[in-house]
Amino acid sequence: MCSLPPEGSQIIIDNLNGHQLVVVPHGSGGVMRYFIGLFLLFWMGGWFMGFTSAFTQIASGEGGAFLIFWLGGWSIGGIFAGYMIYRVFRKSIPEQILLNRPALSLDTGIPPLKMNFGFTNQKEYWKSLFPKRKRLEFTPTDLKTLILRETNGGNRLTIDKGSDRIEFAIGASEVEREWLYSYLKKNYS
Repeated sequence: MCSLPPEGSQIIIDNLNGHQLVVVPHGSGGVMRYFIGLFLLFWMGGWFMGFTSAFTQIASGEGGAFLIFWLGGWSIGGIFAGYMIYRVFRKSIPEQILLNRPALSLDTGIPPLKMNFGFTNQKEYWKSLFPKRKRLEFTPTDLKTLILRETNGGNRLTIDKGSDRIEFAIGASEVEREWLYSYLKKNYS
C-alpha cells in the first residue's frame, strides 16, 4: 500500500521495525539565519569583553550597585545570545510519522530557526524560538479526526487528540500535505 511522494519531494518513505515510516524534513530555515548567527558570534566577542571588564571591577571592589545590576542583565543577555547561536547552527530534526497500525506515532522533530517577522502574536514568536520536540501516539479514535484544513495561509494537516489540535507536516509544501493526507487515509481506512 505504498504510493510515492510527489515528484521533487523531500519526503522519504522507509521501514522501521516492520512498519512504514514517513520522514518529513523541516526545510533549511533560510540563509538569513546564518547572517544573524555570524552577527551574534561577533556580538559575543564584545559581550565577553564587557563581562570581563565589569566582573574585574566588581571583584576588585571598585564596582557599585549599578555595575552589579548591569552585570546581571548583561549575563542574561549573553545566555540568550548563546542559546540563539546554538539554535541558528543546530541541524534540524525531521518529523517522523510511524504507521504502526492500528495506531499512528508522531515525532515532531525540531525545526531549524526561521527568521520570520510576520508572526501574528508574541506567543507564536516565543514558541518558535523555543520549540519542543513531542512524541505522540494517536489511537484509531484520534485518527478519525485526521483532516486537511484549508486556511487563508494554505492548508494544514491536523489530528485532534483530546482537547489538543496537533498540526503536523509543517515543513511540507501544500502539495506534499495533500499527498500525505491521501496516503494516511488510504492506510487507515
